[in-house]
Amino acid sequence: MRERKVPLNLNCGLDLIGEVLYGKWKIRLLWFINEGHKRPSELQRKIPDASRRVLNVQLNELEAHDLIEKKIFAVVPPKVEYSLTPFGKTIIPIIGALGKWGDENENRLRDLILNNKISDQ
Repeated sequence: MRERKVPLNLNCGLDLIGEVLYGKWKIRLLWFINEGHKRPSELQRKIPDASRRVLNVQLNELEAHDLIEKKIFAVVPPKVEYSLTPFGKTIIPIIGALGKWGDENENRLRDLILNNKISDQ
């Protein structure tokens, strides 16, 4: 297990959410698993910019936080599928609301992000 660089801060709900959901691909992984993309190879195709290793780390973290569960089938070659736990299903409406907000503000957000990238260089 890796050692934390920053100590845990779990003083409020936002801190707790951050601990569970922060990670570049976690929200997308939850969304895609909810949509029915359950195999690691399917998730890799949906998120081609992520390395297999990073996806595995984030899937393991989501599993450790009881948002997803992994089922391993005893076949050759081994087959793995992920699904949302009942607890994991409770976050989907919130992710949907965030996505809707992003869609409604797409142009503004894109301009702000691109302007900040240019000024950071």
